[in-house]
Amino acid sequence: MAPGPVPLHPDVEAALSLPMIHHRTPLFDQILKKVLNNLKKVFCTEEPVYIVSGTGSAGMEACLVNILSPGDEVLCIVSGKFGERWAEMAAHFGYKVHLLTVPWGEAVEPIEVEKILTQNPQLKAVLCQACETSTAVLHPIQELGELISKCPHTLFLVDGITAVGAAPLPMDEWKIDGLVAGSQKAFMLPTGLSFVSFSKKAQLSLTDSTSPRFYLDLRKEKAANEKGETFYSSSVTLIRALDRALDIMLEKPLEEWLKKIQRRADFTSFCTFSLRLDLYSQSPTPSLTAIKVPEQVDGLKWRLRLEEKYNLTVMGGQDQLKGKILRIGHMGHITDFDLLAMAQALYYSLEDVNIELPIDAEQFWIHNNKWLEKHP
Repeated sequence: MAPGPVPLHPDVEAALSLPMIHHRTPLFDQILKKVLNNLKKVFCTEEPVYIVSGTGSAGMEACLVNILSPGDEVLCIVSGKFGERWAEMAAHFGYKVHLLTVPWGEAVEPIEVEKILTQNPQLKAVLCQACETSTAVLHPIQELGELISKCPHTLFLVDGITAVGAAPLPMDEWKIDGLVAGSQKAFMLPTGLSFVSFSKKAQLSLTDSTSPRFYLDLRKEKAANEKGETFYSSSVTLIRALDRALDIMLEKPLEEWLKKIQRRADFTSFCTFSLRLDLYSQSPTPSLTAIKVPEQVDGLKWRLRLEEKYNLTVMGGQDQLKGKILRIGHMGHITDFDLLAMAQALYYSLEDVNIELPIDAEQFWIHNNKWLEKHP
């Protein structure tokens, strides 16, 4: 139950094991066409969604270099490790980076963004994570989209790698100009694909951008997709598995899929409070939960104990949060049995290190089962 890579659905695993087919065949062309159409449904956009054969960071890079040029001024909202990464990436390509640093664990205040936009009307883009994975914070993307859309020359670029398909993030409705997602999160795939889409406003910059790019030049991909192909060799195995994953996600309205992930987050919060533990994020995301490690517990050893003794993989904190938080993911193929096993692992692992718990194990089990029954 890490926040990515995530557990794969059995049908996705089966798709990954199918015999190889060539990427320049009518059969694969048919799969690709369906996948590109269904990606638009998950992004909630009428615009094309491009598949990049690379991890989420490749998608972040593609989002920048296809619509920005060296010398462009950008505002980077930095509230954790992945905000830092995007800011470093932007500086590497020669963009003039303005930083809005937000305390880890907190969401950005739109009024602070508005102040900077007012003072710097020349800004070409605002960069923000929808969900900052390192802190489990959900940023107010809808409010930011409305605010930034009033600036005719400023684009709103969103890293939705841990949010698309896990939390509400309708690209067109929320006026997002560039949106990135990753295969190893809500899409229930191994690492290896990222997805990028641009608004009509952003697409005007596709031909103007002078940033150096070759493999990540989405103009080539756009032309190939319009002919029903990918420009370079396709990641056939992953795209075919993505086809199955999208079928599962879109079997019912997308809102129903998002409710499933929110339910897992709510259950984890319920368990956390039942054990008198605290959440780290002041603006929790459905994608993952960050739990503060009790002061008397060694967070690194706690995580190791969960994995070695209780067969539960979660992630710890990064940089200044190392050993201070546990991050539990809610994406992927997670059953109620998995949720109960996670809760029991937290309970018994704390009991192992002599933490005084407010409830006995049997009552904790009963409470958790009742919660799941009450919230189907």
